[in-house]
Amino acid sequence: MSAPRTTPPTARGRRRRGRPRAGRVLLAALLGLAAAVAGFGPGAGAEPAAATGLHTEGGRLLEGNGNDFVLRGVNHPHAWYTGELDSLREIKQLGANSVRVVLSTGDRWPRSETADVDNVVSQCKANRLICVLEVHDTTGYGEEGAAVSLDRAADYWISVRDALVGQEDYVIVNLGNEPHGNQGYERWTADTQGAIGKLRGAGLQHTLMVDAPNWGQDWTHTMRTNAQAVAGSDPQGDTLFSIHMYGVYDTAAEIEDYLTSFTDAGLPIAVGEFGHDHSDGNPDEDAVMRLAEELGLGYLGWSYSGNGGGVEYLDMTVNFDPAALTDWGQRFFNGENGVADTAKEATVYGGGAPGRH
Repeated sequence: MSAPRTTPPTARGRRRRGRPRAGRVLLAALLGLAAAVAGFGPGAGAEPAAATGLHTEGGRLLEGNGNDFVLRGVNHPHAWYTGELDSLREIKQLGANSVRVVLSTGDRWPRSETADVDNVVSQCKANRLICVLEVHDTTGYGEEGAAVSLDRAADYWISVRDALVGQEDYVIVNLGNEPHGNQGYERWTADTQGAIGKLRGAGLQHTLMVDAPNWGQDWTHTMRTNAQAVAGSDPQGDTLFSIHMYGVYDTAAEIEDYLTSFTDAGLPIAVGEFGHDHSDGNPDEDAVMRLAEELGLGYLGWSYSGNGGGVEYLDMTVNFDPAALTDWGQRFFNGENGVADTAKEATVYGGGAPGRH
C-alpha cells in the first residue's frame, strides 16, 4: 500500500469521577442582523436562526428537515490509505449510515488537498453516507510533540472551504482529532471556542463536532464540565460533542454516567471512536453500543482497517476486505445493537428502515 501503516489515537488516562453540569444553553438569534448572539437561561429571547443542513437542536443532531439523525458508522483511515476510497461503498453495504474520514493538514502526514476533500465528499454522497471529516494532526497536542493546535486545524478547514461550502446537508466538520493529550488539556475550552469562532467567522455553517481532550477520553472531565460554555460560544448553535471510549470506559456505569451527563443537560453528544480492546484497558463495547441505542446517540467505531503499531486487533476487516470481517468487525456490524440492525439512512438520501441498503 502507498501509505505507511499507522496507529489509531492512543487512548490514555485514568478514570476520575466528576459532577455533571445541569441546565441547558439556549441560543438566541436576532432577526434581521447578520451575526447571531448566544443567550443563556429561560429568558434568552428569540429562537436560533433557521438551520442550514445538519444541525443540533434540543440536544439532538437533526437533518435540515428536522428529522432526527443518529450516526451509525465507522472510522476510515483515508489520509494514510488514499487508494482505499472504495471502502466507502463497502462500509455502506455493511449497513452504515455514516463514516468518519481521517484527513491531514499536511503537518504530520501528506496534506489532504481541496480536490481530495471534494472527492471524499462526493464519494460519501454517492454511497449515501453522512460524512464526518476530521483532521488527525491535532492528536495529543501538548503531549505529542508533532501535534498541531486547533487553531492550525481551523486554518486548514478554511483553506479547503471550497470543498465544504454547500455540503451542509451531508458533511459534519470534526475540528480536530483528540486535540489535547494529558498535558495542557486545561487549554481545551479556550482553544475549542477559538476554533469555532474562526470557522464561523469564515462563513462555515456546518455542524461542528468537537473531540474531548485527554486523548479523546476526557478522564479529567474537562469537556464535560465546560461543554455548556463551548456550546454557548457557537453563534450558530451547532456544536456536537464527541467522546472517545477506550480503556477509561471499561464499565457500563462509567459509560452511562458520562453520556447521560450530556443528555440530561440537553447537550448533543456522540461516541466518535471506540474499540473492543485497547492497550490502556478493556472497554465495554457492548455497553457503549447498548447505551447509545437506548439513548438514541450516535457511535462511530474504530476502525475499518489499516491499524498497525501493535493495535491491529482494532481492524474490522482484514486488508480492507469486507468479505473478511474480523471478530471485532462481526461484532460491530452484525452483533446486538450493531450497525446493520440499527442504522437508518439519512432522509436527505431517501431514508429507510435499519439495515443494509
